[in-house]
Amino acid sequence: MEKEQNQNKRDNTSEENDKLENLSEPNIKDSNGDKEKSDEPEEKSLEEKILELEDKVARTFAEMENQRRRYEKEKEDAYEYGGFAFAKEALSVLDNLERSKQILENDDELKNTNTLKKTLDHLDIIYKDLISIFSKNNIKPIESLNKKLDPNLHQAMMEIEDDQKEPGTIVQEIQKGFTIKDRLLRPSLVGVSKKIDYRDKKDDKNKENLKQK
Repeated sequence: MEKEQNQNKRDNTSEENDKLENLSEPNIKDSNGDKEKSDEPEEKSLEEKILELEDKVARTFAEMENQRRRYEKEKEDAYEYGGFAFAKEALSVLDNLERSKQILENDDELKNTNTLKKTLDHLDIIYKDLISIFSKNNIKPIESLNKKLDPNLHQAMMEIEDDQKEPGTIVQEIQKGFTIKDRLLRPSLVGVSKKIDYRDKKDDKNKENLKQK
């Protein structure tokens, strides 16, 4: 009888231990599960996702607008100034006409002859025709003589003593400049006036007098 009671006690004790083990296992799993969940990044809310998409769309439209403006500017420049390089090269024809006139005018054998006069008249007609064609295409000569030197339009090549003009006034045009619409095609090469320095002239005169003595 005593043996049976002891056996029953052992059975009851083992059952209680099994129950305790079963109760403890879920707690361990739950704690691990909570830890894994805490490591995962929080999912963005629907409102945050919408704001993010709106920002991306706005940036895309801004970039498209910038590209459109660049394209319009390039197209406008190509239309307005597409002949810039050609026009600049064509100016050499005018330069050659001017040089030809000067050479003929300085030829002693041709001076005061009808041949020279007729030749110069023909060259003038060609020159005026070219200027007219350029003007129709918005290529216009720069006015220089008796104007104040403008670094945006003129390039001073020399200074010429002249008390009749204000210093910096253009008194000689070496090569005519041109503009195409609102751009400079090439500057005018000019000579500008400066005041006569009488001190230098007096010093030169004194040096000459000393040499003569």
